[in-house]
Order: sequence, then structure tokens, then C-alpha cells
Amino acid sequence: MRSIIFSIIFFICQPNFSQIKTPRVSPATEITQMVGLTEIKIKYSRPSARDRDIFGELVPFNKIWRTGADNSTKINFSTDVSIGDELIKAGEYSIFSIPDKNKWQIIFYSETDLWGVPRDWSDDKISYSFFVDVKKIKKDSFIETFLISFENITNNDVDIKIGWENTSVVLNIEVPTLELVENDIENVMSGNPSSSDYYAAAVYYKQENIKLDKALEWINLAIDMSDSPRFWQYRQQSLIMAANGKYTEAIEAANNSLKLAKDANNESYVKMNKESISNWTKKLKSVY
Repeated sequence: MRSIIFSIIFFICQPNFSQIKTPRVSPATEITQMVGLTEIKIKYSRPSARDRDIFGELVPFNKIWRTGADNSTKINFSTDVSIGDELIKAGEYSIFSIPDKNKWQIIFYSETDLWGVPRDWSDDKISYSFFVDVKKIKKDSFIETFLISFENITNNDVDIKIGWENTSVVLNIEVPTLELVENDIENVMSGNPSSSDYYAAAVYYKQENIKLDKALEWINLAIDMSDSPRFWQYRQQSLIMAANGKYTEAIEAANNSLKLAKDANNESYVKMNKESISNWTKKLKSVY
């Protein structure tokens, strides 16, 4: 009898965990993307369909969902961002959603150290909320494993796509790249800018197709200040000159780039310069 009691006590007192490591049913992952000068990081778990009906069944309509599995899905912004007309403060949020057939409500929740949907859910902890349209996915594009991805990335915005089974939604995030770069340019230009500073600012303005007259002024300064301009610098100078309608000067700069690119055996730049010279020569002929 004593041995039986001892065995029962021993069994009850055993720690309730296994020392054996096995894979998680819904593997955890983390994705990070630089969008302009803003870092966006998402941590989430990826459940698979496994022949189950997902939306409307496993994930009920019109109920709060953790937007993944296991721990709550988290998103972190290194700077303030915008979604539609809403300014989102930098920091970390849990992402919850309320799926429906035609629209989802996406919720940014202030509490982040969570396992799934909190039992003591509080609307007071909803930092931001958005409605997005559902996009149905074709059968041949079925998403077996839940996926969050960054798509259509530019310097100024990115689409965050959430997809599973035959359904996806997209949340567009705008980042303040222009404001951040302009502030940086202003600070640097008010001091003692180098040739590299003028070059970087000019190329950025050309890339964004803004302040092209200032870009021309600065690329010329960058070239003049450089002891031995490289072929990629002359290439950018030619593009900025052409963007300002100065095709004669652009051809001259492109020829400088072409010669140096040939010397460096850079066939890519040789090809680009030849094509540009041909196009700009045609533009000049059409004018005259």
C-alpha cells in the first residue's frame, strides 16, 4: 500500500514539461523590411490549412482573431508612419483582426506580451483600427501556410499583405522618407558638405523627381569638387542634366561616363550611356 501511495505522489509531482524538442505545429518567423529610412519588423507564427476550411470555420467570421497562431502577431515601426489619414506612432503593437467575407478590421493593440487573444480584452488598448477589403485568391494560387509579406516596396510606402487559404487583405503603410531626408539634407548643407554629400542629395532628388534644378546645381558641385570623378558619377550627372532638358550637356557628361566605363570594362554602363546618347541626340534633332 505504501509503495502505491509513493508511486502516486511521485507521478503527481513530476514537472509538466517534456525534455524532448519537437517542431512547433505553427512555426514562428520574423520578417524585417527597410522602407526608405523606416524599419518595419513583424513577428508571427504560420499555421497551415491541412485540408481544413479556414475563414468562416477554423477562423470564425466577426470574431477577434490573433492573425496567426500561438503568441500574438507583433509589428514594430522605427519611425512614425501613416495608414490612410491616420498617423501611427513609432513603436510595437499586437496585430489582431476581425475577418468577414468582404472586409476585415485590422486592429493595432497596445499590449504585446500576449498568447493569442487576451481574455481580458479591452477596447481602451486599441491604438488604431482600419477596415480593408478582402481579395479572393484563385484556386491555383491557394495559400497553404499563413503568410504575411512586404510587397510593392518604394522609398515612400509598402503594402503589407496578409494571406491564407483563398483570402488576402492588404494594408498600405506610408513612411516619412522625404521629410527625414530633407531634414538630413538641411542639417548637412548648413555645415560643411562634401562632394559625396552633394552627390547623394542630388541623386535622391533625381530619384524622387523633385527639385531637379537643385539636383543639377548639386551634382555639378559634386563633380567639380571631386579630384577624379568616376563613371557612375558622370552617369548621374548626365541623367540629371537630361531631366532638366539640357540634352547637349547631358550628352557631354554621358560621353565622359562612357569613356571611363570602357576603361573600367563595365559593359553595363557602356551600354546605358550609348543608349542615352542616341536618345538625347534624337531629341536635339527633333527640336531643331
